[in-house]
Amino acid sequence: MNEKPTLNIVLVEPRIPQNTGNVARTCACTACRLHLVGPMGFAIDDKKLKHAGLDYWHYLDITYYDGLEDFFAKNSGPFYYFTTKAPQRYTDVAYPDGAYLVFGREDAGLPEALLAANQEHCIRMPMRDTCRSLNLSNSVAVGVYEVLRQWDFPELLDHGHLRDYEWK
Repeated sequence: MNEKPTLNIVLVEPRIPQNTGNVARTCACTACRLHLVGPMGFAIDDKKLKHAGLDYWHYLDITYYDGLEDFFAKNSGPFYYFTTKAPQRYTDVAYPDGAYLVFGREDAGLPEALLAANQEHCIRMPMRDTCRSLNLSNSVAVGVYEVLRQWDFPELLDHGHLRDYEWK
């Protein structure tokens, strides 16, 4: 890809500020756009939210929406809905530039009516049947890095630097 593609991360009605802060940090470190769809279970100036995101907030491209209707009125997709209920795996999708990875509430997931209306774009992360779900921020990180892997990690560092030594 010649130009850096755009990846959008959407959190629908997040409840836990630390999860949203962790997702914000992931978005800042990977140049993903973050979309927060309300109502949220915390104030955006919550100390727990800011602490989890540490000092990365100034790197964020973040947009807030009153609700799903507001979000869909302003964005055209393509949308990929992460849910524990879908038959299709997240690794079986070829994500295009401009993709939106959509994640639901920690305690309820995405609305079932939304999932039922978009079955072909519902995807899951395989896990044991004895577990309810992965943590929201972990799920976002897994999804983000799968898309970036497919895109060959555009404009991201492919190695770091040791403080006291040199790589050979």
